[in-house]
Amino acid sequence: MSLETIADEVLDAIRARGTYRHMRVLEGSQGPRVRVDGRDVLLFAGSNYLDLAQHEAVVEASIRATRESGCASGGSRLISGNRAEHEALEAELAGFFGCEAGLAFNTGYMANVGVIPSLLGPGDLLVSDALGHASIVDGARLSRADVRVFPHNDLDALETLLAAETGPARRTLIAIDGLYSMDGDVAPIAEITSLARRYDCLVLLDDAHGTGTLGAGGRGSAEHAAVDTGEIDILMGTLGKALGSFGAFVVGSHKLRDLLVNTARSFIFSCALAPPQVAAARAALNLVIAEPERRLALQHNAAALRNRLGEHGISTAPSTTHIVPVVLGDNATTMAICEGLLDQGFYAQGIRHPSVPRGTARLRITPMATHTESEILGIADAIADQVAKYPAESIPALETSPGQHS
Repeated sequence: MSLETIADEVLDAIRARGTYRHMRVLEGSQGPRVRVDGRDVLLFAGSNYLDLAQHEAVVEASIRATRESGCASGGSRLISGNRAEHEALEAELAGFFGCEAGLAFNTGYMANVGVIPSLLGPGDLLVSDALGHASIVDGARLSRADVRVFPHNDLDALETLLAAETGPARRTLIAIDGLYSMDGDVAPIAEITSLARRYDCLVLLDDAHGTGTLGAGGRGSAEHAAVDTGEIDILMGTLGKALGSFGAFVVGSHKLRDLLVNTARSFIFSCALAPPQVAAARAALNLVIAEPERRLALQHNAAALRNRLGEHGISTAPSTTHIVPVVLGDNATTMAICEGLLDQGFYAQGIRHPSVPRGTARLRITPMATHTESEILGIADAIADQVAKYPAESIPALETSPGQHS
């Protein structure tokens, strides 16, 4: 069978399900305004939440590092790629989160698929939330540990599972997102860490979307939940979202770092982050500390967006953060509304299965700290205009009961 035949069979099935994807072409920096497929639009589909990717201090740090150190690290960290800049970034991240040590990875995905198999193997148990990120799922598969999934944020179900399953397991790891990337709600971290202590489990917190955006100091969903970082065995965050650069990191104990350096295959066998990326991340981390008003502006804009949509009778439940979903249910309706918004000058991407459960296709709207009030109200009103073109009974977003798509 030819490659073309295989591709046709797979792609035809994807098209039949209404989940065929294509990549849009963006021009310009990742700011509030960009050019998408040749159209000037307001961007509400990115993860540059604090608008640091184009901040002068971040850009200048990257340029300076390029001139001084070049555009590549030139090898894996264990051969020739470990630079003083990597060690400095990791120390600064560890200090920021109040941990002993840190380790940089190339992406959040690579962090999770490296960390989980380093901790678990056959005979061990991974327990995860039903809406956990794909990288947790894939890390569990690579580890060959037993996997148990509990309903989203359901503490009773989690405790029942732990009581029944942790005894036979050699080791148990609870892996959760801090801020769920498609629903915008925050995990009950305090309760989960309490259960972990009771049942002698480790905790991995994937805080890709909470890092820099939540908590009084920007330390993420654990700080937001008043949980000391010491209660989290492995904290993962990204450099490519709120920190406006590229890459990811894990912070925790010295022993964790040593273990990962020696066993995490996605770290060992990857070229190191390039110096310009590392320098940009270090500059952005300083801005997260020095400019808390960006974080406040982000959450203010998110609240204003949720409130305006609510005035139109459009639910954004269960979101309480800067990730604002509008569940439309049907794939075709969702993508038609996405295209309609582009025509009106707003880019809010439609999200379909497998990124979200079947039947819960949605707009995923992500305001930035630097969007203006008129821009926030503008996209909310435009969404209401688009939604009004479809029968109310066909769109779950018009049902205002909380937790409708948990």
